[in-house]
Parts: sequence; C-alpha cells; structure tokens
Amino acid sequence: MRIGTGYDVHRLVPERKLILGGVEIPYEKGLFGHSDADVLLHAVMDALLGAAGLRDIGYYFPPSSEEFAGISSLELLRRTYGLVKGEGYCIGNIDATVIAQRPRLAEYLPKMRETMAECLGIPVSDVNVKATTEEGLGFTGKGEGIAAQAVCLLEK
Repeated sequence: MRIGTGYDVHRLVPERKLILGGVEIPYEKGLFGHSDADVLLHAVMDALLGAAGLRDIGYYFPPSSEEFAGISSLELLRRTYGLVKGEGYCIGNIDATVIAQRPRLAEYLPKMRETMAECLGIPVSDVNVKATTEEGLGFTGKGEGIAAQAVCLLEK
C-alpha cells in the first residue's frame, strides 16, 4: 500500500464556468486555468501520482501544451489513473476537501463523489469529498480563489 497527497489552488475570475469534481456549479465566477481548472480533480490527480511515485500533473499535462487548453479535468483524471494502473496500482480510497468561502457546496458533494467514482471505475464508497470555509481568512476566505487537498491510498 502507498499513500499520496495532493493540493491545488486557482483564482476565481468572471466569465468562467465553475467546475469542481467534474460538476458544474452555478456561480458568478469560475476558476482560471489552462484546462477547466478543477482544483478538486487536480488535487486528486497529484495524490494519485504521488502515491504511485510518479511526477506531478504539470509534468504529464503541461499548461504550455495546446493539447490541454480547455480540456475537462475528468479526461485528465482518466489519463492519470491510466498512468497509475500502468505502475500496477489500484485505488483503495480517496479523501478530498474543497476549501472555499463561497459558493456553498454541500448539495453538490454527492454528485462530485459519484462523478469521480464513475470516471475512475471504482465504488462511490471509495471516494469521499468534503467542503470547508476558512472563516473569511486568506484568499479563499475572501473569495479570491478556491483550494483543494486530497489524500489517496493505492494498493498493488
């Protein structure tokens, strides 16, 4: 068994869709990035890659590459799990937290879990997603961006 952690952050900007965990969330702003900027999936991908002893997502999906411009992070997650499986690992479980003052995410968490589990071909019970605020502190607390962290267990 191997454990990996991941972290990602993107700033919120107008005129972008807000995608978290592969789910579109109605909100006046979205996350800025080369892909769809899904911080939750990016944190999960880095956790998976780290647990497998591989490099980070920027190495495999560089923001300088036009191939990944606007790409769905669900597709990147599929490709990431392909790399992990190529090393002989399968997912034991994933636990992730989205850090955002706004919007409120509680009602979307079950769909995020389902979407991620379906993308990875694992049971929903092996994926956990939580959300928290930072009580108005820091860039997430001021609504300037959203962060996510994740941990995963891989088994061989």
